[in-house]
Formats: sequence, C-alpha cells, structure tokens
Amino acid sequence: MYKIDNPKNNYKNVSHAFFLSLAITIAEPSTVLPLIVSHFSDNIIMVGIFASLLRGGAIVIQLYAAFHAQAYKRVLPYLGKVFFFRWISWLTIGLSIFFIGDSNKSLTLFLIGVGLFFFSFSAGFGTIYFKELQAKLFSQEYRGKTMANRNIAGAIASILSAGVTGYVLSNFEAPNSYAYLFIVSSIFMAIGFFSFVTIEEPEKEKVLQKEKNFKLFIKNATKLLKSDKRLQDQILVIFLSFSYFLSMPFVILHANSIIELTGWTLGGFIMVQMIGSIIGSTFIWRRISNYEKMLSLSFVFMILAFIVALFADDMYSYALIFLLFGIALDGISISSMNLVIEIAPEEQRPIYTAVQTNITSIGLFFPILGGVLLKYLESYTLIYIISIVFLSLGLLLSLKLKKIEENL
Repeated sequence: MYKIDNPKNNYKNVSHAFFLSLAITIAEPSTVLPLIVSHFSDNIIMVGIFASLLRGGAIVIQLYAAFHAQAYKRVLPYLGKVFFFRWISWLTIGLSIFFIGDSNKSLTLFLIGVGLFFFSFSAGFGTIYFKELQAKLFSQEYRGKTMANRNIAGAIASILSAGVTGYVLSNFEAPNSYAYLFIVSSIFMAIGFFSFVTIEEPEKEKVLQKEKNFKLFIKNATKLLKSDKRLQDQILVIFLSFSYFLSMPFVILHANSIIELTGWTLGGFIMVQMIGSIIGSTFIWRRISNYEKMLSLSFVFMILAFIVALFADDMYSYALIFLLFGIALDGISISSMNLVIEIAPEEQRPIYTAVQTNITSIGLFFPILGGVLLKYLESYTLIYIISIVFLSLGLLLSLKLKKIEENL
C-alpha cells in the first residue's frame, strides 16, 4: 500500500536536486552564463536574451502540457521522457562549444541558444509533472520540509560545482573551458534524472475528462482564471517577484567592470550564493509554513540585494549581494510552488499550475528589457532602481495577499 511522506521518496527527491544542481550551476544566469555569452558576443542585449532562454522557453508549452496532464493518473513515465530531452539538449551545448567554438562565434552562439531554448522548453512539461508529483507524494507540512531539503542539497552541490567551475575557468582557456563544464556536468545531470524517475508514484484518484481540443481547454482555463480572485492576486505578486531578473544577469558584468574577476573569484561568488541558499533553507524557509509570509520575506531579501548593488565597489559588497540572492531565490521558489498547490482542487491542479506559471513566467523575459535599457542608457543604477521599485510593489501586494488568505 502506498504511503504518503515516504522517506524513500524524500531521499530520491533530494538526490535529484543534488545532482541537477551539480550540473546546471555551471550556467548560473547570475554569474557564469553572462560571461559565456559575452565571450561570443559584445552585444549586452544578447546577455539578456540568453538569460531568458535558459528559463523562458517553458512558457510556450505549459498550458498544452496541462491540457494532457489533467487526465493522467500517473505522470512519472512522461517526466522520464522530459528528462531525456533536457539531458540531450544540455550535452549538445557542450559539444557545440567544443567542436565549433571560436572558429565560428555566431554559429556557436546560435547553437548555445537553441540548446538552452529546448532545455527550457522541455521543462515546460517537466514543471507541470514535477509539481503534480510533489502534491501527490507529500503532505502540506512535509512538502515544505522536503523542498527545503532539496534546496539545501542543491546548494551544497552548487558549492562543489562552483569550486570545480573556478578550477576549470582558471586552468583552461575559453571557450574550451565552457565546453568541458557542459559535457562533464551532463553526466551528473543524468544521475539526478535517473534517481527521480525511480520514485514510487501513486495513482491519482480524481482526474478530469480531457476536453475535445486544446482551444476548448484554453477557454476553460480562462474562465477558471476569471472566476478565482485569489489565483489572480497571487499571479500578480509572483509575476512582480520576477522583476529581480531585469537586473540580476548584469550584476556580474557590472562587477567585472569594477573589480578583476578571475575564475576563482567567479567560483567564489557562486559559492557565496549557494551558502545563502543553505542559510535560507536551513534557518528561515523550513521554519515557515505560511507561504504568503515566506514570499513577502523573500521580497525583502531581494530588495536588500539590489540596494547593496547600488553602492557596491569591492569584492566583499558583491559577495553580500550574491549571499542575499541565494536566500531570496529559494524563498521565492518554495513559496510560489506551494501557494498554487494549496489553492488548487486535486483534479484541477495541473490547470492551476499551468495558468499561474504561464502568466508569471512572462517575467523571465525581463532580462531582455534590462539589456535594452543598459545598452541605450548605459546605467546599471537605473536598472537596479527599476527592479527595486517593482519588487517593492510586489512586497506591498504580497502583504495584502496575506489578508485575503485570512479572510478565505
């Protein structure tokens, strides 16, 4: 008989986070990825575009994934296919850099973009299936703890990965150093994916009859959004939380113009960000079961990070920025996932997840706006202030979200 909150499923859930973080830290959009893109292109807007590609490709497919997932009793077999597609996309990036590299920078950059897009695109399916599994496998209280455990494990793995990244970038010339990082990390990614697909998944008791076509599904999803005021409110708040992305990918480029960034310095910043993640998950987020409060507090930490960025002029101030990033990002991730799970009826969970994620993920394209502003106005201060303003608005609305929750 299936047992909810099964420790074995928790271990596999956590090990998946460990090995996945060990792999993808080498393309962190706040540190390494901007430098990789800047190696192949001098256009600052390209940094914003590629930061968006790493996560934004999922937007176009999530509603379609939910259209099918609502009728699935089990989603793990489909998630396995998603994992394989993500793995092959990641490996292809490394091979493209290794075999083409500087011999044709434009082609290499194009292939990196294609790989990042499909890596993110396939995650559109994966996000729906993953959140569905978290809701089925763990109770509300346990789910917060296992997600915090995932973040701690992921942060530890990222610290290890940051050390390796620093070593590789310091001892091998670009772009081969970037190729080595992607190729080797794909091995760890495969281990993490295999661990997760061995989880024991129960059958879903309540499933919806799938609509006759996708157009009808969109119509019903729109009706759902219009009828659920709580969903509308939290979508707006979570969307505003993504305004950090308008500036985050450019912080490391700003630092590079002020201080000398070696491979070890870059690896050190990644380590500090992951230490922030561990601090947040261990001492803050795992102790908070009120996800509205968690989201509000995450806004505070992110706002503080950009306030420090306004005045940063040495390595220590930038280290503090990345520490605050690590704390805030985990809080946003945990709270946004659990908020939608809490308000969604079991049979409509994939639809709620897709509607919220699809709309809020438009914020993943903020880096493009940031890149355009930076190119033509040439002011890091301006984009930091814009992020602070939007984050402050999100903080105020998140506090109202709490009051709505209390009146439900």
